[in-house]
Amino acid sequence: MFSKFFYTLKEKGLEVTLSEWLDLQEALDKGLCESSLTQFYYVARMILVKSETEFDKFDMAFEECFKGAKYETEIGKNMLSWLDKPEMSELLHEEEKHWLNQIEDLHVDKEDVEEKFKERLKDQDSEHNGGSYWIGTMGKTQFGNTGGNVGGVRVGGTTGYQSAFSVVGARKYRDFRDDKVIDNRQFQMALRRLRQFSTKLDIPKTELDIDTTIDKTCNNGGYLQIEMMKPRKNAVKLMLLMDSGGTMIPYTKLMNELFQSVNKSNHFKDVKVYYFHNCIYSKLYKTPECENGDWIDTDWLFRNAGSDYKVIIVGDAAMAPEELYSDTGNYRGPNGGLSGYQWLQLVKRHYKKVVWMNPKMAVGRAPWREAETAVKEIFPMYKLTVKGLNEAMTKLMANR
Repeated sequence: MFSKFFYTLKEKGLEVTLSEWLDLQEALDKGLCESSLTQFYYVARMILVKSETEFDKFDMAFEECFKGAKYETEIGKNMLSWLDKPEMSELLHEEEKHWLNQIEDLHVDKEDVEEKFKERLKDQDSEHNGGSYWIGTMGKTQFGNTGGNVGGVRVGGTTGYQSAFSVVGARKYRDFRDDKVIDNRQFQMALRRLRQFSTKLDIPKTELDIDTTIDKTCNNGGYLQIEMMKPRKNAVKLMLLMDSGGTMIPYTKLMNELFQSVNKSNHFKDVKVYYFHNCIYSKLYKTPECENGDWIDTDWLFRNAGSDYKVIIVGDAAMAPEELYSDTGNYRGPNGGLSGYQWLQLVKRHYKKVVWMNPKMAVGRAPWREAETAVKEIFPMYKLTVKGLNEAMTKLMANR
């Protein structure tokens, strides 16, 4: 059953194994979905999805396969809007709230309640607040929320039932995806992984050494002997080289987010930020405008920034072959007698830890695919997404 659903999940990028799919079939055979599309949604997601980063992919596949289906107890948007009255929850007395939280302890005829619920849902065409018959709020009916009756079907409200399509339509898991383009907070979270603490820095002993203090106190017959130590500081030096202008203009906001994140991450021992256009040549610019004269010599950088810097290069590698291979390919400034490809090789030779982050990896027969492929041969390249950035940080922190 549902073979289309299986292949659609695969198309959306979900790695569903055959054993997981068979587990879902077994759940269906045992009636765990109770002939409810919403129940099937939650059971299938529980079995097939391994991480919340994949919830959005699952939702998209579910909507594509089942958007034409609707079971009679599925709750529509109008019904949910009628029941969305968060201000009414404040009117409940503490005793009523207590009983509402104890619904699972009550003995009710579930089949009878569900049958009545289906009838009300089928006939109701307007909002109801109060009363004891329709699905609504603040009433005595067994259906709805913030009411006085218990042992029925809770619908809507802050923690209430939502149909599968209400969840799918909200796309509330899209920000959990690890293939989405990232924002400031996610940059900062990833950069925090670039931590390599050291106590060998030439700084005063200002931090309490608890273990040594305990040992010295014990050896001193119980008389307190305080011992201090040098605080552990992040010894990482970071260099950020960013492509600016041209085909990178659509990613200006993203580049600014990254720049702000690096500057807010003040725990690095040292941070250097420079810019280039398309490829690194004999000059690196001090500002993203890449204006002639407002630059430093790349050779000067090699002499003054040691090989212990961890380097993040950000660019789309979208350049014509001559911009990469010709010693006159830099139309914005000097080449210094070398091609862009040779300058990139010098960067790799000088800095042992370098990664290239690409906001848009080439797809198909893109004109710049040749240049991107060549750059990949020099530096490990990752897409500028949550997943890609985390993989790049892991690469920078690897021992080899």
